[in-house]
Amino acid sequence: MPTILGQNQYGKAENRVVKITRDGATHHIKDLNVSVALSGDMEDVHYNGSNANVLPTDTTKNTVFAFAKEHGIESAEQFGVHLARHFVTSQEPIHRARIRIEEYAWERIEAPGEAEHSFVRKGQETRLTQVTYDGESWEVVSGLKDLTVLNSTDSEFWGYVKDRYTTLKETHERILATSVSSRWRFNWTDDAQEMPDWETSYARVKQHMLRAFAETYSLSLQQTLYQMGSRVIEECAEIDEIRLSLPNSHHFLVDLEPFGLKNDNEVYFASDRPYGLIEATVLRDGCEPRIPVDLTNL
Repeated sequence: MPTILGQNQYGKAENRVVKITRDGATHHIKDLNVSVALSGDMEDVHYNGSNANVLPTDTTKNTVFAFAKEHGIESAEQFGVHLARHFVTSQEPIHRARIRIEEYAWERIEAPGEAEHSFVRKGQETRLTQVTYDGESWEVVSGLKDLTVLNSTDSEFWGYVKDRYTTLKETHERILATSVSSRWRFNWTDDAQEMPDWETSYARVKQHMLRAFAETYSLSLQQTLYQMGSRVIEECAEIDEIRLSLPNSHHFLVDLEPFGLKNDNEVYFASDRPYGLIEATVLRDGCEPRIPVDLTNL
């Protein structure tokens, strides 16, 4: 045979599941987008078309919805752990399960005298997690995307390399804005370890990133990125690695002189493209990087 089968996987992608938990008149909502990918003894289906080892993708979809009812959704990570364990332990041909989840946040609409069952889509970040299980060890990588932040001062950019093509002027006062994409890897790898409190951990990671962004007097976006990542590693013992991708959302001062007006760092033009893209991984000392450089592949 001139060819052989390489790495392969299959499953049902983007299963949108919304779970409503009713606590009397107060309701709680979890809104997830769940993708399942399974791999194992799948040579025969590729070579011969035999489905003897294939769990239908429709079954994986049904499992997602059934588990939302049977197990509830305490957190995206916990739900992913339940699913991954089920697929690997219940089907002998399946050796590895990868569960990717996006969580869309909602916040309650407070209306005096009304039942607490009205929500508005929270306009901040999208929460992410990927749970991988091979029957022996776990890998949980969580994260977020589209967390837009801005410092209106305390940012400079000067002292950089200049050549014949450089037109950018140095500045000691600028807006620093970005839309954070980040992934972080937990050091929980087997059932003998105590499982992290996923909800608390996510809130703490986000809080430390935001505080580091706000508290860093920035001479470069790279410096800010490193401070954000370092703060998470230093303050969150359950995390060994964090990768951040920060597009530099440029804000340029508008020339108001043609109108006889002085622009004293007040009016800016927000340019959405092209943009600088700053990316880096921050690791706990002694740990090896395992999060992919391209976060879109996670």
